[in-house]
Amino acid sequence: MSLKEKTIQEVESRIEGIERAIAKNGVGSDYLSKAERIQRDLNIGLVLGGFAVIAGATAWALLSNKKD
Repeated sequence: MSLKEKTIQEVESRIEGIERAIAKNGVGSDYLSKAERIQRDLNIGLVLGGFAVIAGATAWALLSNKKD
């Protein structure tokens, strides 16, 4: 690895560290963390809802094929 590549990697890692510090402590960090929690909860709800729809459709298909 050349000196230029090492320098580029070092600069990128420092920039990422600064970005993480700003995201954690900067302006709007509270709003960002709230938005991330809301997005996570929404994604979990959508996945669980999808499973419920699939389970319901499967149960309906299985029960509607049975003839008395």
